[in-house]
Amino acid sequence: MMSSDLLRWIPLIPLLASAINLFFGRAIGKRPAGALASAAVGASFALAFYVFWQLPASGVMRDLVYTWIQSGSFQINLSFQVDALTAVMLLIVTGIGLLIHIYSLGYMAHDADMVRFFVYLNLFIFFMLVLVMGDNLLLLFVGWEGVGLCSYLLIGFWYHDPNNAIAGNKAFIVNRIGDLGFILGIFILVAELARQGVWTLDFAELAKQVKLLSPATITLVTFLLFIGATGKSAQLPLFVWLPDAMAGPTPVSALIHAATMVTAGVYMTARLHFLFALAPATLALIAVVGAATAFFAATIALTQNDIKKVLAYSTVSQLGYMFLAVGMGAFGAAIFHVFTHAFFKACLFLGSGSVIHALGGEQDMRKMGGLKSHMPRTYWTYVVATLAIAGAPFTAGFFSKDLILWQTFSHGAIALWGVGLVTAGMTAFYMFRQLFMVFHGECRADEHAKAHLHESPAVMTWPLMILAAGSIFTGWLGAPEYLWGSRWDHWLEPIFGKVAHHGAVSTELLVTGLTLAVVAAGIYLAYLMYGKPGAQPASVPSGLLHKISLNKYYVDEIYDFALVRPFTLVAKFFASIVDPWVIDGAVNGVAATTRGLSTIWRGLQSGNVQHYAAMFVTGALALLAYYLGQLS
Repeated sequence: MMSSDLLRWIPLIPLLASAINLFFGRAIGKRPAGALASAAVGASFALAFYVFWQLPASGVMRDLVYTWIQSGSFQINLSFQVDALTAVMLLIVTGIGLLIHIYSLGYMAHDADMVRFFVYLNLFIFFMLVLVMGDNLLLLFVGWEGVGLCSYLLIGFWYHDPNNAIAGNKAFIVNRIGDLGFILGIFILVAELARQGVWTLDFAELAKQVKLLSPATITLVTFLLFIGATGKSAQLPLFVWLPDAMAGPTPVSALIHAATMVTAGVYMTARLHFLFALAPATLALIAVVGAATAFFAATIALTQNDIKKVLAYSTVSQLGYMFLAVGMGAFGAAIFHVFTHAFFKACLFLGSGSVIHALGGEQDMRKMGGLKSHMPRTYWTYVVATLAIAGAPFTAGFFSKDLILWQTFSHGAIALWGVGLVTAGMTAFYMFRQLFMVFHGECRADEHAKAHLHESPAVMTWPLMILAAGSIFTGWLGAPEYLWGSRWDHWLEPIFGKVAHHGAVSTELLVTGLTLAVVAAGIYLAYLMYGKPGAQPASVPSGLLHKISLNKYYVDEIYDFALVRPFTLVAKFFASIVDPWVIDGAVNGVAATTRGLSTIWRGLQSGNVQHYAAMFVTGALALLAYYLGQLS
């Protein structure tokens, strides 16, 4: 086991940069503040890469900062650790985060609140690093809540627009619902372990002691923790916040809602794999919810016209794939898709931001088209990322998605595999639909937008090209055994154990072939409807199913009718009746009674000696009469 005090600086440097920009950012100027924020994340990435390079395959690096909580035998340390799983997440958070910070220098250059934006962005990086580096469940929860706070701040960054403020509130409130389950799971875990004489939340100790718990307790705890994951990682039924989160600046969508925060739930289940592996009922539930979420979100993405909303529902769908893998017990496959998805989804979001930037804020794909010749670098990087998310051969998405589907098939979950297979076809369709509507055909933008069409500056396109390269080559780390073998499984073997490969190679090739056939069918159908010369991609098809999908199955309206409005009515009742008449009435009634009685007694306290003497005599006579009555 290795020990190092280097680890604390990985999250601390972005925190220091955030604090400097908070107090001095306006004084030093927008561009220097942005450069400082980017340099801080770059330094954290350099340290993370050094730690990754120095980390032995089966080793752990730890950094004990100080004892945080001490109560009897219960002790919680502010301590960081890096093992093989953490190293992967560190490279994602700092590497993708660095590219997005650099991109933001161009995207936010003309925003008056650019300094505040980078303060929030650095603060988010800090909390996300705490989440993945904490060596105990409580420290993970601190990072978990911190990224929720930063998500609220960044989604509602342009708070002068009421829609943005509402979207920020929605994200914050929905995540609190999930977090209630999460914290209840932690409380029950601590309480039940304490019954066995064990006081700990350290991951290493939990892995040793968790078998002391009864199967029913483990099932309950994992179920509650999964509720937290459904909120943070936007699974059914708590997915509704993520599409609305697109109201924030596009770099926020790329960083928080594609590459890092929304994968926190997947990371949490992988980090606690030793606990979830003992709860087969919870794993079965996770698999079903993941498959249902993947399919459900993909059907909505088929018809959306907002360029970022398509990517938002795509993110929800891809997160469903990750949880499908978790439900199969294939934690390494889930993290592999987290890794590849970070590259191609960040590339897609930043590419959409490049398009929005070129069109002066336009997000409706029906008002785009023909941008290929105007924005060649954005176009070709978008093509690569689209191929990757669709699962085209030898791209990153091909290897990671194929691994999930193969794990599902080989575990005998044929129905869930079928859902994942159909979802893969829909993914290919809606992503190439978007590609054709935005970049091909005739330009449908208004004359003002056409006059300003231009490629984005290099500070925005270079990150796109790096992410596009990652959208291809990162998948090669997890190639199946029938090609050149998986380095990914070997790297994570100390965490999850040796991966068992079920089934013959011929069967695996057949499953892969079916997936590619479905993907090809989806791409071809998108070409016929939106990319073929003479197609009218801006036209809106008719039909009930299209209308239902376009309106997102009216889930928000159902939630509003069934939950929000009744809760609001109850709140108004308490505000107008209970609060003023019962609560305030009781308090004011006590005060009024006291005041009335004091008025009476104050009248008796006149200060006149004769009155006091008369009262004294009267009282004495009354007492005398009472005792004489008792004697007789």
